[in-house]
Amino acid sequence: MAGAATPGIAVLVKAGVPHEIRQFDSVADLSDGTGIAPEQVFKTLIVALPAELAVAVIPVPSKLSLKAVAAAFGVAKASMADPAAAERSSGYVVGGISPFGQRRRLRTAVDNSALNWDRVLCSAGRRHWDVVVSPADLVRLTDAITWDLAAS
Repeated sequence: MAGAATPGIAVLVKAGVPHEIRQFDSVADLSDGTGIAPEQVFKTLIVALPAELAVAVIPVPSKLSLKAVAAAFGVAKASMADPAAAERSSGYVVGGISPFGQRRRLRTAVDNSALNWDRVLCSAGRRHWDVVVSPADLVRLTDAITWDLAAS
């Protein structure tokens, strides 16, 4: 695979971050026989805050708590962003939005469960492509805060 096939991969290459690209058909494909738990695979969601868009990165099996997102960003309310707005802002298609290399840098919150793993997977910027990175690199390169974002 090309080293910088997406803007997200280009960010990782430029930063010299060790990473691995995985292609898959479903999250089960990523987990079966690889030693990767579904909770290690994270999805990137664009949320609408009162005056801006922001990014929430949570485990695939989890549901996002909009109250937790609002609290993380210090606002009264959060909602899911309109898919077209998410695509315009990120430069990626819904289902392939990477936390890395977005067109516009947005405030980002990563679910604190990411810190429980030595490596996590998140979108590489193309549907059915994930990139394996350390949680520390995910947080550092997105300038993220960590927060309990999953609904209980």
